[in-house]
Amino acid sequence: MKTRIIYGPILSRRLGRSLGIDVIKNPETKKNCNFDCVYCQLGHVDYKIADPKDINGAVSAKEVIEGIRSYHRNIDDLDYITFSGTCEPTLNSDLGKMIKGIKEISKHPVCVITNSSLVDKEDVRTNIAEADMVVATLVSGYEETFRAINRPAEGIELDNIITGLQAIMNMEKRPKLGIEVMLVDSTTDFPINCTDKEIARLIEVLMEINPDEIEILTVSRPPAENYIIPVSEKRLKEIASLFDDIFGKERVKLVLKGLKRKRSRMKHENTEEEVYDLILRRPCTFRQISASLGIDEQTLKPIIDKLVSSKCIIGSEDANEKYYKAS
Repeated sequence: MKTRIIYGPILSRRLGRSLGIDVIKNPETKKNCNFDCVYCQLGHVDYKIADPKDINGAVSAKEVIEGIRSYHRNIDDLDYITFSGTCEPTLNSDLGKMIKGIKEISKHPVCVITNSSLVDKEDVRTNIAEADMVVATLVSGYEETFRAINRPAEGIELDNIITGLQAIMNMEKRPKLGIEVMLVDSTTDFPINCTDKEIARLIEVLMEINPDEIEILTVSRPPAENYIIPVSEKRLKEIASLFDDIFGKERVKLVLKGLKRKRSRMKHENTEEEVYDLILRRPCTFRQISASLGIDEQTLKPIIDKLVSSKCIIGSEDANEKYYKAS
């Protein structure tokens, strides 16, 4: 099925109603990234992109700007325009031009969600400086744990990521920086990052970076590895309370599963494509699809049934919930 670079909006636990932009469109793979995270909702990366020069299917700034010009006007209640999707957006060297172009035609704030892999590079920091907000992932202060959880491409090192995040905070012109601390637990002997030792080291590193916000969350959708499970809500709250004491409650956000918002007020052009585009980027339950795109359940059911029967999407059970994801 044909896919578009603009998708959603998605109901984000962090950003509200967020219209997504995917800046790599390689038809040969469902995911274009330089990490292969054990918790990723999109599954494994068959080929990790080591360098922006290795991208197959980079989207141009013109494509993004024209896509936003025609798409975002159909949504009445948008909170953010967000670079994310099936790729690591900082791999596209035109990211800064895209953000500038969007700001010329839209009043909505722009966010870049990044795995932090390239923030040590000056050109990448210059690109993301055009955004209103950057949400950057940091899972550990230890190299060994970082490599086990994020499984980065060759040449990416944790020390460089930490240095790059510090450099963002020291830029004269910079976006608001939020650090996403994705915590994971496991059913096996895996180097998880929610232990007292890991949290103590994370706190040390975060004090060095000194970000504007710290977001604490855990797995909420079926992960790439079936031995990865969510951290308990009790443990998340313990960690958040510790962070509150050190960084202040105004800087710490505990992001829990179960965001409930009204359906989007959205004008639809091709409902089937919109549903598929959303599921391609983020596995969703039936109700999440309905709320995100503002499609009533009677209209949505035959669309889902058609996509399943044509094998464009599949359903998978997770914690008594059925998620639909691209096949």
